[in-house]
Amino acid sequence: MSALDTANRIVIKIGSQLLVDPETGHVHRRWLETLGQDIAALRAEGKEVTIVSSGAIAIGRRHLGLPAGKLMLPENQAAAATGMVRLTHAYQEVLGQHDLTVAQVLLTLDDSENRRRYINARNTLTELLKLGAVPLINENDTVATDEIRFGDNDRLAARVAAMISADLLIMLSDIDGLYTANPQVDPAAEFVPEVRGQITPEIEAMAGVQLSGDTKGGMVTKIAAAKIATGAGTTAMITLGKATNNPLARIRNGARCTVFIPDANPRTARKEWIAGSLKPAGRLHVDAGALNALRSGKSLLPAGVNRVEGAFERGDAVAIIDPDGREIARGLVAYHQDEASRIAGHKTGEIEEILGYRGRDEMIHRDDLVLI
Repeated sequence: MSALDTANRIVIKIGSQLLVDPETGHVHRRWLETLGQDIAALRAEGKEVTIVSSGAIAIGRRHLGLPAGKLMLPENQAAAATGMVRLTHAYQEVLGQHDLTVAQVLLTLDDSENRRRYINARNTLTELLKLGAVPLINENDTVATDEIRFGDNDRLAARVAAMISADLLIMLSDIDGLYTANPQVDPAAEFVPEVRGQITPEIEAMAGVQLSGDTKGGMVTKIAAAKIATGAGTTAMITLGKATNNPLARIRNGARCTVFIPDANPRTARKEWIAGSLKPAGRLHVDAGALNALRSGKSLLPAGVNRVEGAFERGDAVAIIDPDGREIARGLVAYHQDEASRIAGHKTGEIEEILGYRGRDEMIHRDDLVLI
């Protein structure tokens, strides 16, 4: 049984070389259709699928008549704007044949590092998956400058996988996995089928440097992505996608791949991050009823909060204080301090009347909360 069989939430990263003809800038339609078949099969099993796709610049530059080679930033942005329309349309046509809805989401590095924007992006993606859509993600090249760029979609895919607590990140590549050296130049290179736990400098050194064409990555960035993913408890996989139809079905049929297995699962890793890596920006004092609800695994509702302290923004970490003044939990709060103070002690149905808009029902959702 492969990691694909046991995963429920999956992120698939697709590179330009797999998707786009380098001469014409056209999408490899037949290949994409077989990938669509694979994704539809996963969705039919109840699995949630998110796609991180390169290819917009590779498509757009040909349609704009831009020359081969490295482009300047404004040319990249123009090519991305032109290509993304065609890329999204191709995905929607292919997945639409299986009654699947594609939802385009463009992100920058800042969206994964700014707490408020991170929470907004996470909530949007989670809601799309809940509604049965297939998010199609790319870097927002039309607005991103160098200081807010991921720079490659391998790391973007890993950040997305961490953001949505995915079980599995699949990086479809032009090579079937990690080798001890570059197999294109070293015939003695040996295949590495599995990496468990921490990705060491020795593993990173195996990647070498492989850059080509319209791609910005290679094995180096895939190892960096695997390191990000496994750090968040997500299993990562590198496998062959180029020149092979139904690449996901091939994984289930035993196709060669390198699997990076983390020490913890996404839920455990996220809870550890909330509990140990984030400094609380405020304190929510709760009553006995809320305390019992939290201990039974429920979310923290506004009605159970009787006092709010500190200066915090939506998405910040806060400490939860019991009636005896002890910190009993930490979590990511869904409201700004002023809003939290206004709805504290009130029922969920009163939130819209108090704030003027309908926010989240929970002050802190149980997925964003950990007992100390």
